[in-house]
Amino acid sequence: MNQSNRGEGTTLLTEAQRLDWLRLIRSDNVGPRTFRSLINHYGSARLALEQLPELARRGGAARPGRIPSEDDARREIENSRRIGVELVAPGEAGYPPRLATIDDAPPLLGVHALPAHFEIMQRPMIAIVGSRNASAAGLKFAQQLAADLGAAGMVVISGLARGIDQAAHRASLQSGTVAVLAGGHDKIYPADHEDLLLDIIEAGGAAISEMPLGHVPRGKDFPRRNRLISGAAVGVAVIEAAFRSGSLITARRAADQGREVFAVPGSPLDPRAAGTNDLIKQGAALITSAADILHAIESILERPIELPTREPDAPPPASEPDAGDRARILRLLGPSPVGIDDLIRLSGISAPVVRTVLLELELAGRLERHGGGLVSLV
Repeated sequence: MNQSNRGEGTTLLTEAQRLDWLRLIRSDNVGPRTFRSLINHYGSARLALEQLPELARRGGAARPGRIPSEDDARREIENSRRIGVELVAPGEAGYPPRLATIDDAPPLLGVHALPAHFEIMQRPMIAIVGSRNASAAGLKFAQQLAADLGAAGMVVISGLARGIDQAAHRASLQSGTVAVLAGGHDKIYPADHEDLLLDIIEAGGAAISEMPLGHVPRGKDFPRRNRLISGAAVGVAVIEAAFRSGSLITARRAADQGREVFAVPGSPLDPRAAGTNDLIKQGAALITSAADILHAIESILERPIELPTREPDAPPPASEPDAGDRARILRLLGPSPVGIDDLIRLSGISAPVVRTVLLELELAGRLERHGGGLVSLV
């Protein structure tokens, strides 16, 4: 990769590895957690790709899942670069350092920014999220909060949605803002915010997405996007969120990721404040100004961030399960999530073998991974 086009940083992947990583993460039934399990198990994406069909077969798949070809991967990288998007790995320039630390961080992240402004992704970020149907007071506070955070050197990150998100982005255009997309970089949602996104890029901000070009966002993609908003940030500020809103999903993900959660109190008579008021009851920090946030994160910003390293130099020893191993593990699994450590203890089977069986089931579309090392049958 031409690093001069991406700002300062360390290139961790060769071009061949980048193609392999892209092929692996775009393969059927491979998500970020599965990707990491495969890399840890086989030592490289190239070796993992070779094993995918056999793993899926042993897991009970009726037919092999799709694995993109090298030409497919090369075409995606070329088409992305054509519109100004680079696919970067954790630890490389353009990949938010804090996002790289979450357990389901995207192996490759599409970053759209002007070449001279990739450095914005290395700066500390605060997420501002809230109601799409925001009140005038909520919009005004979002604008003031974003402007004050920007003046203090923070980057504002949000989801490019209507309402609070839009207000936060616009108020931080000049100081730096990042939009997180639920779809591909060429499928902006909502479509009428394409001009806002263009303003963000031209002002020196950025847009990020883990989805391939051409991917139209669906309902299930927005919670996935929300984990990126919170994961890239030091903390999340919620302004006006009703119960069961996407903003509360972002706040929950932030708490799970060890991020700070801030909430702006509102009138108990306004349903748009019900979610934020409840967050405060649950322990979120009540804020009324940017100073409250800046004071809370001061010590966090002083802690170093440990970034992941490149692929292992050699694969670990192979651990092949037998039919008895698979049967014992399947008996312990069900629709309720269970910890992998519990499966190892209860089955009496070695950890490498248990993890291999779980990979087989997942690649066959029969297993779902949850946060905190939990798995369940689909």
